[in-house]
Amino acid sequence: MMAKSDTRTSEFFDSYAHKFDAIYGTQNTFLNRLINKLFRKSMRLRYERTLQGCSPIQGKRVIDIGCGSGHYGIALATAGAGYVLGLDFAKTMIDIAKYRAKAAGVDDRCHFEYADFFARPIQETFDYAIVMGFMDYMQEPERIIEKVLSVTTHKAFFSFPIDSGFLAWQRKLRYTKRCDLFLYNQGDLQRLFGRLTQKRIEYVKISRDYFVTVHIDREENHA
Repeated sequence: MMAKSDTRTSEFFDSYAHKFDAIYGTQNTFLNRLINKLFRKSMRLRYERTLQGCSPIQGKRVIDIGCGSGHYGIALATAGAGYVLGLDFAKTMIDIAKYRAKAAGVDDRCHFEYADFFARPIQETFDYAIVMGFMDYMQEPERIIEKVLSVTTHKAFFSFPIDSGFLAWQRKLRYTKRCDLFLYNQGDLQRLFGRLTQKRIEYVKISRDYFVTVHIDREENHA
């Protein structure tokens, strides 16, 4: 069962799903392009960095946590990923992702599921894990990181919204009545990842986000 704050987040993104999907260009209007350029640069940069980081992709397995309308997973499946599991706790997001995967002809390799990442048992492992735009809304980041790394064998990618600047201020204001929002500074990231002394961690500041790559490089045979 989701916590009350997670339920609030789920309900917000369920109602916001179609507008969120439009951010990725499904509604290519002048206003949408302008807003993307002014306020959503991080979304484009982290999308590009993640797709570049998932290389080689041919035949690889990917888990996308908080997958939204499926843009990352569908792009990777189109590029040759062998299997993509996308999880999101907003049902309308999953409905859109399934529709888009079928339209792209990759629904045989993309499994999008309406599920709470914490509650869903995950027995299999994945070469790459994607956690983009998800930590913004999660109360227990340590638990998420621990579970993500437990099911990932090569690289995990995270984004964390930066707690400084005008964009952070206006975002806090906008989300006051929407759902809980959690922003981060460099000290927070060091606290979260500093204990992973056996893994190589990369931190990159991109616009209003920190983009974090955890190199795991654990060899496993997938079932």
